[in-house]
Amino acid sequence: MRIGKIIRISGPVVQAEGALGFEMHELVMVGNEELIGEVVRIEGDIITVQVYEDTVGLKVGEPVKGSGMPLSVELGPGLIQNIFDGIQRPLTIIREVTGDFVRRGVKTTALPRDKKWHFIPLKKVGDYVKPGEIIGKVQETPLVEHRILVPPNREGKIEYIVEEGDYTIEETIAKLSLNNTKYELKMYHKWPVRKPRPYLERLEPTEPLITGQRIIDTLFPVAKGGAVCIPGGFGTGKTVTSHQLAAWSDAHIIIYIGCGERGNEMTEVLINFPEWKDPRTGRPLMERTILIANTSNMPVAAREACIYTGVTIAEYFRDMGYDVAVMADSTSRWAEALREIAGRLEEMPAEEGYPPYLASRLGEFYERAGRVKTLSGLYGSVTLIGAVSPPGGDFSEPVTVHTKRFVRAFWALDTALASMRHYPAINWLISYSEYVDYVEKWWNEKTHGNWKNLRLKALEILKREDELKEIIRLVGIESLPETEKLVLETARLLREGFLQQNAYDPIDTYSSPEKQYKLLYAILEFHNIALKAISKGIPVSKIISLKSISELARARMNIPNEKAYEIDNILKRIENEINSIMEESS
Repeated sequence: MRIGKIIRISGPVVQAEGALGFEMHELVMVGNEELIGEVVRIEGDIITVQVYEDTVGLKVGEPVKGSGMPLSVELGPGLIQNIFDGIQRPLTIIREVTGDFVRRGVKTTALPRDKKWHFIPLKKVGDYVKPGEIIGKVQETPLVEHRILVPPNREGKIEYIVEEGDYTIEETIAKLSLNNTKYELKMYHKWPVRKPRPYLERLEPTEPLITGQRIIDTLFPVAKGGAVCIPGGFGTGKTVTSHQLAAWSDAHIIIYIGCGERGNEMTEVLINFPEWKDPRTGRPLMERTILIANTSNMPVAAREACIYTGVTIAEYFRDMGYDVAVMADSTSRWAEALREIAGRLEEMPAEEGYPPYLASRLGEFYERAGRVKTLSGLYGSVTLIGAVSPPGGDFSEPVTVHTKRFVRAFWALDTALASMRHYPAINWLISYSEYVDYVEKWWNEKTHGNWKNLRLKALEILKREDELKEIIRLVGIESLPETEKLVLETARLLREGFLQQNAYDPIDTYSSPEKQYKLLYAILEFHNIALKAISKGIPVSKIISLKSISELARARMNIPNEKAYEIDNILKRIENEINSIMEESS
């Protein structure tokens, strides 16, 4: 066994000498308590190790032992409904051993070794299986069929495979033979977190990730396999927005990464997710969710690893043919960990103290998003949604600026909107999505080809409202022509009756694509009908006083998704009432 001796300790960074034969990113055990670490620099026989646990009490002269393998995660049955720390230690198991706080040096396996899973083989003796092929399945939860994969670095002819039955993940379920070399397969395998899992082909994203949030799905959509940035200052609702996306998005698997956030926020996730229901099946949301918690009071080095742990697990489920959504809250805390470690390594700082490789690390993470054809010929996707917490809400700071280079949708949270209690506080004037053209076909099939035109019309009205606000400050609203007053009223309807959404209202928390379309169509159709009335000399003040207009404004909270057709009835009443006014005036 290769062993070095500690010569220097600086927070989570440790140097050891006499460590010949160690490799970059190798997993090592540091000190007498065998703390988990990773080699981040090699200079001759001196290695620098990033320790993922508290180093208080560690002494010079204690040993550093190599493991011969990189930092990896265990991939197999037992991932779903679990909560891990940044290096995939199961926190529920650790709590039973150490209590409410993680004691350093504690050792446990990521996946349970004693639990039996009902394995159903899908291959037989004599079949030749390629890397990534599915050889069997396990019903891990009522919502998730766990497909047992041949590891990406294994292939061969099946010489033995177990019959259908109950097995632990440590039992051999199959034996492969290739060129006189034999391999044993278990229900799990390991994969390095910093190495993307291979696939056959990267594909264009064509289907939107439906989140149930109207401003996102309709105005700034993200496709399955896309990458999104949600920047926002303190109090703008990043965490609530991330929770909503995790709760309601139509991905098969949800991975929520609490990266450097407060412990009470992760507690809220743990309390709410088992109670929330999956919108498609009505089952508990946790039955398709994996949580990774590396809160602000946990070791800073593990925070740097947690997003790689999360995205590697996501790629594993993608390889089964699933659509996976990853919420990282927040990448700013991850970047701060990167900055602290770089300072300990005495690396030259770049802008605002961040290391020069900040952009490349962000790129490595977001480029692991995508829709792909897997090694087994299935189609799966990983969608990455990263929250960013710029200090003071300054979007020109390095993490936000560099993140924008690698994502194609930008949902900018606005402090002014949040202070007005407008949630989600996504600013429609500076947000954007480059996935509109990709998902247009999907939406057109649902909306008879109207979606893109309605979307553009809504954004045009909202932009015109912003321009009119400047004019009103100078000359007052009474100086505006009636058509411009109508723009202001329609924009108000869009803001209050469409864009605003109450996460805690049982009806408004999730809006189906059908309801989103009908709401937007009704508001814009009202605008067209009102324009005709104005041309006949009817003032806007008389139009907006109609009872049916207030019904339309409240429809988002009064009409459930399954009764979206009632919005059509409101629109008919609006049309009839406006026609009555025109008849009276003539």
